[in-house]
Amino acid sequence: MTPRIFPLLLAVAAAGCATANPTPAPCPEPPAPEVTAPAGPTAADAKAFADAANVRLRELLARLETTGYIAATYITPDTERAAAWAESDLMAFLSEAIPKAASFRDLDLDPDTRRFLQLLRTKPTLPAPADAKLRDELAGISSRLAGHYGAAKYCGPDGKGKCRDLDELSNVLHAGKKWDDLVDAWVGWHGTAAETRGDYQRLVELGNQGARELGFADLGALWRSGYDMPADDFAAEVDRLWNQVKPLYEKLHCYVRRRLSEQWGADKVPLDQPIPSHLVGNMWAQDWGALYPLVAPYPKVASLDVTRAIAKKKVDAKAMVKYGEGFFTSLGMPALPQTFWERSQFVRPAGREVICHASAWDTDHKGDVRIKMCIQGTADDFVTVHHELGHVYYYLAYDRLPELYAEGANDGFHEAIGDAVALSVTPGYLVDVGLFPKAPNDDKAVLNEQMRRALDKVAFLPFGRLIDQWRWDVFSGKTPPSDYTGAWWRLKHDIQGVAPPVARTEADFDPGAKFHIPGNTPYMRYFLAAILQFQFHRALCKAAGHEGPLYTCSIFKNAEAGERFWALLQMGASRPWQDALEALTGERQMDATAILDYFAPLSAWLDAQNAGQQCGWQ
Repeated sequence: MTPRIFPLLLAVAAAGCATANPTPAPCPEPPAPEVTAPAGPTAADAKAFADAANVRLRELLARLETTGYIAATYITPDTERAAAWAESDLMAFLSEAIPKAASFRDLDLDPDTRRFLQLLRTKPTLPAPADAKLRDELAGISSRLAGHYGAAKYCGPDGKGKCRDLDELSNVLHAGKKWDDLVDAWVGWHGTAAETRGDYQRLVELGNQGARELGFADLGALWRSGYDMPADDFAAEVDRLWNQVKPLYEKLHCYVRRRLSEQWGADKVPLDQPIPSHLVGNMWAQDWGALYPLVAPYPKVASLDVTRAIAKKKVDAKAMVKYGEGFFTSLGMPALPQTFWERSQFVRPAGREVICHASAWDTDHKGDVRIKMCIQGTADDFVTVHHELGHVYYYLAYDRLPELYAEGANDGFHEAIGDAVALSVTPGYLVDVGLFPKAPNDDKAVLNEQMRRALDKVAFLPFGRLIDQWRWDVFSGKTPPSDYTGAWWRLKHDIQGVAPPVARTEADFDPGAKFHIPGNTPYMRYFLAAILQFQFHRALCKAAGHEGPLYTCSIFKNAEAGERFWALLQMGASRPWQDALEALTGERQMDATAILDYFAPLSAWLDAQNAGQQCGWQ
């Protein structure tokens, strides 16, 4: 019996190696197949990938911005869920696209493609893990934290009193009348963050995992890598800039603390200790403008009360924004699109929860720009309008560029643009736009105005410096979850010289009471902006042909300054920030000396006031 396989073997033999010899010869070895090495990625592949990524990013970011705007102006579980879905989609794209971008790094690429891929790699501020479940979890946490912040209210120590939101509690601090009321408002708002501690800890864990999957040590290292220099060099640059301005801040701190001690008593404000945080008129002690009536160099000398002028002229919220638009159009920039006026939120709407934190939005990355504010007709709102419109005009200038270039030269540039404009809101400008008939110009009035601005600009510097230092330490593991609040207050003490009004413990989560922490918005941009705005202002005033002290300059209606300004905005992120800075200022290094130039009169006055006084803190 022959196995059925035999015929098959014979057939193979007959077909492949038949012979007349009755003893069959062995079949020869078949020729080895020709092996072709798989083709690696090419420069053309990289360019095609970058082009496609720009298109897809524009779609995803438009969806994210649109749903984010809705979630911020209609806070409901549904809008939060929609925003989370959009964020998850963006995270999914980036989690796949960024490793792909890394595969092209060793190729000889054209400059645009190489820059696209580098910008893509450092784009996410909250990179998600590749695992879809973890990505969805992270998106949900992010949306939930933002929603909690926007809807948070303090209802009294026992939870049964009148419920007050951040605006109402901030107004208590700004008024600064009764010690116990100030403590209650401060403690009340900070207490709203305690329940978000667990969510934030998990956000850090997942964000770090996402950053490591992209090749970074942690989320902080990713953030610091987005400045066209090595991450460690950037950290050193921040220290250098802070040390340039630290002496001016310490002079202001010394004088303000002495005046607070005189008001509240040395037992409550000792002259060798940090300033109690709840006394400076701001929930986070990031600006001290509310203290101006107390610390004005010459309180009897008339100064321009913008809040009163706005009320007297019955300038409503929309009209206030019109003032801001008028500044930009006076420089030769285009009018805002009609959709801006139809779709922006200018005041707190009745009957629904919103996030009132002022922000600018580019909802479709094709010109549908908006701002979101709850304007109350104050001098601060007037300046903030100019700041937010700086973002808006940056959007309009670079939206024509590929998506990965549709950013500020670095994130500090984006914040600095509007602030540089606000430096031109001088007494002369306020007269030019009709808010006042004339401006005081004597030396005493100058010092008053310098103090008013310093309480905003100079007082902010250490706060802007420390926020991300805290997060860098959290992301790296230097600050564990068991020390979140303790590390926060050590930095506030050491860098800012402020202290909480009551003892804080790890049952609290005071960092979470500041929007940018639960919102996961990098904060170094604001510190850099505080430096760059004065450097920009000095350069623009030079372009405008201004003569005289820097603090007297306004570029309002100056076409030459406007042309240079618009050219900078149109560059977006198409070149390293050093190139963009040089194009406007002629300098390739950020420089805080323009702040010292601007505040030279106040600095000399503070030296005289602090002579013989005890400055610094234990």
